[in-house]
Amino acid sequence: MSILVNKNTRVLTQGITGFTGQFHTKACKEYGTQMVAGVTPGKGGTSFEDIPIFDAVEQAVKETGANATVIYVPPPYAADAIVEAADADIPLIICITEGVPVRDMVKVKRYLAGRSSQLLGPNCPGTITPGECKIGIMPGHIHKPGTIGVVSRSGTLTYEAVDQLTRLSMGQSTCVGIGGDPVHGFEFVDVLALFNNDPGTEAVVMIGEIGGSAEEEAAAWIKAKMKKPVVGFIAGQTAPPGKRMGHAGAIISGGKGTAGEKIAAMKAAGIHMASSPATIGRTMQEALGK
Repeated sequence: MSILVNKNTRVLTQGITGFTGQFHTKACKEYGTQMVAGVTPGKGGTSFEDIPIFDAVEQAVKETGANATVIYVPPPYAADAIVEAADADIPLIICITEGVPVRDMVKVKRYLAGRSSQLLGPNCPGTITPGECKIGIMPGHIHKPGTIGVVSRSGTLTYEAVDQLTRLSMGQSTCVGIGGDPVHGFEFVDVLALFNNDPGTEAVVMIGEIGGSAEEEAAAWIKAKMKKPVVGFIAGQTAPPGKRMGHAGAIISGGKGTAGEKIAAMKAAGIHMASSPATIGRTMQEALGK
């Protein structure tokens, strides 16, 4: 079993006619993902890599049966793209776009409340179930099918963790990048719950960073409910207070959201903490007694 996406996932690309949309749509198709449609207003009736392009998401869903969408639309229009996908009742909406205005995302979160669509992102690398389905910008070749789940706020550190796991012969069940923006869709707890109930996941790598309280909330959830080993790492341990580190959400404010606070909370929850990004794979080996 895999969470979020599998070989039956049918994906449409919003913003398929831009360079980024075309590049990653082609890469996902070559990986084996069912890329069934593209959407760009005004480009309906054309195609890319034998993928039909439509003017509207609703039309694309109706004609192709797409049940997931990936969004590469520029920041000023990304929120509208998410809303259009939700109006078409697409179960999984993945927004890769970086730089979506926070005000726009606040409105989107309110709009999605109570709807059937679930949002991953924005400003995220997407998700992959190795050997089955890749939706997003992650390099497919470093992934290997297996039993380790990965959830992360950082795309780059996701790739680093996955590469280490693969080199140590520990494949992945599903990898999920939740994104680093302050207002986004899936949280750590949402993904951890899915991994906890997934018989194909043996253990989980959770990569957080400074800023916000998501890691502390995840730690409390793990302590109360998680049945599987969790390996953790917090990025930004040397970042000075008040300075953003990469992601818009990675900022310490009012003395809260520091690396020290997060690490302490995660250790108290029984999470096996890696001391540096270079030891994530080895820490998982130790957690599993390998």
